[in-house]
Amino acid sequence: MLLRILDRFEEILISVLMALAVILIFVAVVHRFSLGIAADLVGWARANDMETLQAMARSSFRWINSLKLTWAQEACIYLFVWMAKFGAAYGVRIGIHVGVDLLVNKLEGRSKKIMTIIAMSGGILFTAIVTWIGTKFVWHTYLGGQISADLEIKMWLVYLAVPLGSALMCFRFIQALRLYLTTGYIAHHDIGEIEGIEENADIAAEGKA
Repeated sequence: MLLRILDRFEEILISVLMALAVILIFVAVVHRFSLGIAADLVGWARANDMETLQAMARSSFRWINSLKLTWAQEACIYLFVWMAKFGAAYGVRIGIHVGVDLLVNKLEGRSKKIMTIIAMSGGILFTAIVTWIGTKFVWHTYLGGQISADLEIKMWLVYLAVPLGSALMCFRFIQALRLYLTTGYIAHHDIGEIEGIEENADIAAEGKA
């Protein structure tokens, strides 16, 4: 039950972070283009001696310019950092991480099992180390009281993505290793599910024929 809640929370968090980042980027781009259009309209109205239109354009420019979005870029970066860290853990869970498995796939039986266990254990060790180092870094940042330049939020809250995301990723590696030891199953992404892959493969096969 708890694992199901964690899985769902992970998916919702990644989706929300991605949606917020996309919306924020869209709004920032529209804001920037709107400023340019309003400025061009002021110049055009002035050149054509259209005082009413010029006044309206100036008013629009001032209003748009009053909506300060200088913090948008910084916010997007932080959203993508959090999304990437938790997305990495999600990738381990469903098996979409890129891996060099040429050697492992050539092995059979006990040798293949040992290599797989070593690889998963390496993932566990690495993410555990990153979690430990990240936690210490967040603690020192908290003590230092550092704040961000534009959003003016506590930077330890931003850096918290590193230990939390790495800890979840470590848990997913442990989960994957346990599943492999008990059932022999390794989560993997079926490349055939990607739209267009099968069609391209068929076309390539026909070309060789």
